[in-house]
Amino acid sequence: MPIDATQPYDDENIFAKILRGEIPSSKVYEDEWAFAFEDINPQAEIHTLVIPKGRYVSWDDFSAKASAEEIAGFVRAVGHVAREKGLVEPGYRLLANVGQHGHQEVPHLHVHLFGGHPLGPMLMRR
Repeated sequence: MPIDATQPYDDENIFAKILRGEIPSSKVYEDEWAFAFEDINPQAEIHTLVIPKGRYVSWDDFSAKASAEEIAGFVRAVGHVAREKGLVEPGYRLLANVGQHGHQEVPHLHVHLFGGHPLGPMLMRR
């Protein structure tokens, strides 16, 4: 169910629990700013989630409230994961869903990193 990205951060969301180690995950990468893990319901050959360690509901929340160091660290972590997975040369897709119209399902900023095969058009044609 899509969430309202303007609501306050919920410390009981699944990604907060993963960050606290309360729910297991298949960790791919971790540093002081970000945590990356494999999606449990992959939509591509490679489907990795990268989340900031801070309490941010959405991309909008993150871009408005995060420090320059947090933003740089998170963006660098996304790039690091893409390079480590060998996705740069063949190409990959990044996706961050925001709010109800974007079909955001977890109220913690997260970026989906898709790759491993040609992904086709970004959106379905109308």
